[in-house]
Amino acid sequence: MPSSKIAVFCSGYGSNFQAILDAVASKKLRTEVALMVCDNPKAFAIRRAKKANVPLVLIPPKLFATRQAHEKVIVSILKQQRIDLIVLAGYMRILTPYFVRSYRNRILNIHPSLLPKFKGAHAIRDAYEAGEKTTGVTVHFVTEKLDAGPIVCQKKILVPKGIRLPVLEKKIHAVEHALYPKAIATVLRSR
Repeated sequence: MPSSKIAVFCSGYGSNFQAILDAVASKKLRTEVALMVCDNPKAFAIRRAKKANVPLVLIPPKLFATRQAHEKVIVSILKQQRIDLIVLAGYMRILTPYFVRSYRNRILNIHPSLLPKFKGAHAIRDAYEAGEKTTGVTVHFVTEKLDAGPIVCQKKILVPKGIRLPVLEKKIHAVEHALYPKAIATVLRSR
């Protein structure tokens, strides 16, 4: 049994979550996916968690008066489960300083651009509309500042002339699915 335990946070489709599950199943990533935390009851990622028998924590934020109240419940569960590393995989909420401090240097995020360029939720579209010849994927630690934490790794992607946005999105997601499990493994090995 792996000695480390990760919690994967999702809000939507969960393709990076699936890539992590596949890497664990094939022993390319030696960890236990101990928990999937979700904020969206309609997320397809929930089906993925159920199919893989990964314990699921579904906590819609609208049930709480504040973001921090929502996060306090999540932090309490993570501590009970003795989670070593939090992996954000399409989690569409900005974490509060309280949460980041609770797990400082133990929260990873994957972002579809070469940070520090094109921060925020629409990075692929923003790079595409800016006419970038190169874009990419970044795995980084989460800090209180949006998409500004220390970079674990990056992978460049050429943007061919005339490529359509949906094709570029697929290309970037394929790189994410390969890169994220490797980055998680690197971080866990360094602990």
